Amino acid sequence: MSLRKRYFISLIFIALSSAAFGQAATTPFSTFGIGEPYGNALIQSQGMGGVGVSHPQFWSINNQNPALLVFNYYTSFQAGALLESRTLKSDSISQKGVNGNLNYLVTAFPIKTGKWATSIGLMPYTNVNYKLSYQEQVIDNQTNLPIDTAGVLEQGNGGLTQLYWSNGIRITKDFSVGLKATYLFGSVNRDYSNLLAVENQPLSYIVGIKEQTYVKDFMFTGGLSFSKDSLFKDDFRFSAGLTYSFSSDLKASKTTVIQRRVTTGTPITSDTLIIERGHMRVPSGLTVGLSLSKGSKWTIGTEFSVQDWAKFENINNEDENLEKTLRVSLGGEFTPDVLASNYLKRIIYRVGMSYEKNPFVIEKQAGSGIYKSVKDIGINFGLSLPTGYSSLDLGFRIGKRGDKAENIFEETYYKIFFGITFNDKWFIKRKFD
Repeated sequence: MSLRKRYFISLIFIALSSAAFGQAATTPFSTFGIGEPYGNALIQSQGMGGVGVSHPQFWSINNQNPALLVFNYYTSFQAGALLESRTLKSDSISQKGVNGNLNYLVTAFPIKTGKWATSIGLMPYTNVNYKLSYQEQVIDNQTNLPIDTAGVLEQGNGGLTQLYWSNGIRITKDFSVGLKATYLFGSVNRDYSNLLAVENQPLSYIVGIKEQTYVKDFMFTGGLSFSKDSLFKDDFRFSAGLTYSFSSDLKASKTTVIQRRVTTGTPITSDTLIIERGHMRVPSGLTVGLSLSKGSKWTIGTEFSVQDWAKFENINNEDENLEKTLRVSLGGEFTPDVLASNYLKRIIYRVGMSYEKNPFVIEKQAGSGIYKSVKDIGINFGLSLPTGYSSLDLGFRIGKRGDKAENIFEETYYKIFFGITFNDKWFIKRKFD
């Protein structure tokens, strides 16, 4: 079977199998802003803790810095799927969710080998998937005293998808630049319902409000890469990279509907209250990184990124009390002997770790008025199993987000990444002597 046939059959298999997965696992952290970001790292970078903005990759696609596409001398196709488990804990409850989804479909190929390369991809940008249930007091408007209790249910789903086109161009022997144009589209759906608990007189219906915010617009990211061979010794390469995501005002429309529902949740009546059109502001972001490699033997790298989500605005011009996010990561990969007859020595092994201060803040204790930042710490592992010029790729991440002592609840999670990489010499003019 030809490489091209194997590629298309594998893509169909992944697409069909992932269709049963649905969304990512439920997490209350996806209630904020436009949802929880997925990030742009493909599975090779995921195995290194997300490091990649400065790391030239010859046998896979670097999706984090468009300037590094010039190192793709082959036509590459990559597809990946994600399986994740999250466990949410507080002092009184514990809840676990498991789910998965198709993570990305990406292709890249050289326009002029070593000088100009391009990439097209489709992958999630953010995820929204949460369900919150709690009791809320009903306050008398005249006495300002509680007179009853209502059961409130908040839930959300959806998220944004990105379809992008990236180009990298080498401007000198050591420097290259890149530009990524991303078309974002999708909807964030939120639902609020409450049931008044009247003693001995249960209500036969629930009042619900349904909001759908649909987003579609472009955003742009620029990249710069410096990569120098023989900077220290003949077989060493030093690389530095930078990406800047420009602030974007995304076109958005929001529809608000009020519904009367039976206790099973089925609406009896439905009336559209508001249809709004406006913009959602996504703040700019900066990532810088450094890496050092020795031939095809090993690579080690680190990177730092910052994005000021305090400048985020939803369609109602609200900032949603978000703050600046910071991320630091360190990772590397090691291949014992790429030319060895022993298969285990040709496997690429990866490890990494990252620390991130998330953009949202959580109240330390209910009603305390003291809000604390949410930290995310994780360790990553990964490997690529070579099959000629191509590979089967695996990654694993285990981490913890939040702290019960600081944020009321905490979330422990693990993520398993499955991927395939196909490389072939397409679009290259053959020469015969």
